[in-house]
Amino acid sequence: MTGSTQDYVKWFRHSSPYINAHRGKTFVLMLPGEALVHPNYGNIIYDIALLSSLGVRLVVVHGARPQIDARLAESGIESQFHRNLRVTDAANLEQVTQAIGQARIQMEAALSTGVPNSPMHGARMQVISGNFVVAMPHGVLDGVDLQHTGKVRRINTRSLNTVLDSGAIALLSPLGYSTTGEAFNLSFTDVATQVASALKADKLLAFIEAEGVSDANGELVRQLAVQECRDFLEQQGEQISGDIRQALSACYLACLQGVPRAQLFSYAADGAMLSELFTRDGMGTMVHSDSYEQLRRATIDDVGGILELIAPLENEGILVRRSRELLETEIDRFHVLEKDGTIIACAAMYPFEESAELACVVTHPEYRKGGRASTLLTQMEKMARRQGIKQLFLLTTQTAHWFIEQGFVQAQIDDLPVARRRLYNYQRNSKIFIKNL
Repeated sequence: MTGSTQDYVKWFRHSSPYINAHRGKTFVLMLPGEALVHPNYGNIIYDIALLSSLGVRLVVVHGARPQIDARLAESGIESQFHRNLRVTDAANLEQVTQAIGQARIQMEAALSTGVPNSPMHGARMQVISGNFVVAMPHGVLDGVDLQHTGKVRRINTRSLNTVLDSGAIALLSPLGYSTTGEAFNLSFTDVATQVASALKADKLLAFIEAEGVSDANGELVRQLAVQECRDFLEQQGEQISGDIRQALSACYLACLQGVPRAQLFSYAADGAMLSELFTRDGMGTMVHSDSYEQLRRATIDDVGGILELIAPLENEGILVRRSRELLETEIDRFHVLEKDGTIIACAAMYPFEESAELACVVTHPEYRKGGRASTLLTQMEKMARRQGIKQLFLLTTQTAHWFIEQGFVQAQIDDLPVARRRLYNYQRNSKIFIKNL
């Protein structure tokens, strides 16, 4: 095989765990109107079709701000905004709905493509739109009547789930209808956030122009826990562009309302969504609300909690006994997972040039069925890669099968770094496992 073919096969194999993990899950995609006119738009449509073909339940919420601006400008109507919300009066409501309708039709047409020699060939996807969003007027803000600009009142989740269960893609526009029969212009980020929350979606995926969210130094922020995201918005909010701030706020609110993951990535970069979903490190920024992301470096104050966590396994001979004094000197090698002030998992990593030993991977008995051990391991692997470590190895006497399930393969003593080989305890006869990163 050629090098490019080998790379493709390797990527495809490595993506299979993510394919299995995403199948049957519900993703809400938040696509701004700017993406619909970007040169990369066709590739985004292809990637949406691919996700659908892999069994992902998809709700696509599109925006239409530039389309509305253009339609109003053509009609000689000047847009008025208040608190970043368009004031939609009766005179321009028709122009607004026409622009939104045109954007929706454009998306439906693109998702219906099936010509030969294209990634859409044979997809035969069904795209269903409808009155899934019940709206209400925004009302008067600071003395300004927003008129036909509204907000989400309720999501018809039963109808939406029926569409998703049928295998169709649900396409939602930034329009909602009131119980009195009025139409309201909505924020597409509000629609996406409320839909994700109402459906208890597994992910909210937000397309933005930039690669992701950057810090004050211009560095890409890979992950933000909910609390960190709130602090970031408070401290950096005015320094980032309005569209990114709006998308990040939507991700924060979605996670706050129970969505486990919200991810931001670029609509301008070809394959950004696939890279974010099907590779270990992704390409954008993730906001998360679940417990494993609370992984942090251990401090001296955690010594007691770690000792309490590992003591039962030391008594059973599964772990080598560590004294408090030794643990205090090695505490900088440990990472812990804390929940409500309690250490519920820990792991240590000891570097040996381009490899590192993974040790003391322990999860509290009450949390062992929640998948925290595997997610803790995933985080340790990501940290190792960031440090330039190419290979992880470990020694175990009783958990061999679990580590094999996590991608480790059995090795021999001679495969260990020389410095670690000298410390091998032949009396324990531990099995050795290695994983290339």
